[in-house]
Amino acid sequence: MTACAIEPAAEHEDDEVPQAVCTITADGSYAARLALDGDCWFPERWTLDGPEPYAVPLPAHQPEEPGTEVQPMGDGRVLIRRPTDGRHIFSLLYPTGPGTGELLLGAVQCPDEGTRLRMLPPAPGGDKAYALAVGRRSSAVWLVAGGAFGPEHLAEIPGRCSGGVWLDRGGRILALDRESGGRTKAVVVDLERGGEVSPLLQIADDSDDRLLLADPDSGLLLIRSDAPSPGQERLGWGVLGSTLPVRFPECLRVPDCAVTPFAIQPGQVLTPESCQVALRIDGPVGSWVGVWRPAERQVRHLPAPEGWLAGAGLWTRDGVLQLPYSTREVRCGVARVGVPSPEERPEAEPESRSSVPVEKEPPSPVARRPVPLQQAPLGGLVTK
Repeated sequence: MTACAIEPAAEHEDDEVPQAVCTITADGSYAARLALDGDCWFPERWTLDGPEPYAVPLPAHQPEEPGTEVQPMGDGRVLIRRPTDGRHIFSLLYPTGPGTGELLLGAVQCPDEGTRLRMLPPAPGGDKAYALAVGRRSSAVWLVAGGAFGPEHLAEIPGRCSGGVWLDRGGRILALDRESGGRTKAVVVDLERGGEVSPLLQIADDSDDRLLLADPDSGLLLIRSDAPSPGQERLGWGVLGSTLPVRFPECLRVPDCAVTPFAIQPGQVLTPESCQVALRIDGPVGSWVGVWRPAERQVRHLPAPEGWLAGAGLWTRDGVLQLPYSTREVRCGVARVGVPSPEERPEAEPESRSSVPVEKEPPSPVARRPVPLQQAPLGGLVTK
């Protein structure tokens, strides 16, 4: 097992510098980040589901130390993780008039210097939060908020895991990218069956296949793999439960840029190809936003709003992209971008579901057929 156990809190350790990352609940109601006041970091909660977004500062009695991480909960409280001398202390923060209330949940001890612990993306429902502790030979999933008696060890997974994507609306089925035997493959972890592990992606025997993003409504998956081009990772897509292989559109390759999907339009239950996908594109001149649908052969490039908390955002069901930003003039803002549908853009080149091959099919020796996603266990469970 990964060397982690529940322990009381102690002093902080400096293992990384806080980042101005904005994390949004699964339903889009709240967000949380570490904000900077001069040289001091403090937690801040954003309320996003009202007529206008607004921020509530949640400072403690002293500035936050390096390595601190925050995550919004569905009830408006903010979960905070504070690393301290091999331990990770978890508390819930909430506003109390002019001050900040704090409910101590407990701590997870990781005495092994090779173990790293971080919070997993916000779970559906918003009433629970999870963390992943990665050790030398195994990885552990912890329930760190929402349990009956503080942090609870849920699952131990052989191998070193990374990533973290929820595949259902119930917060039961978690996908992780597991490194084992020199290769990285996405696997499914069932948290209600003792952490039972099943394979999810097996595009080729000697490929690294990672799951970046998933939409539980449509089953659309965004994948990064070197199967089509050994030694070079490509961004691709598939549908959980489909009989078709993963496809790697040429339009998702932007020269000299890193392309990372960060949001999928929900609600497109029967039409995964029509889901809009928001992309963060990082290039020599900065970061901007791309919008793409699997049914199209092009990416629409959009300027990011000033002060965009890069990589943060969400779609509404009716296709409006919401991008949180913060500037000197606007501390808490959300830019709303409406993207025309394919029917409203005659320049779009639609593709039918049955006619989308892997673009630029790689030549031998990497012409082996990808494994269709319907061979992944639990495919029917997570697409219902």
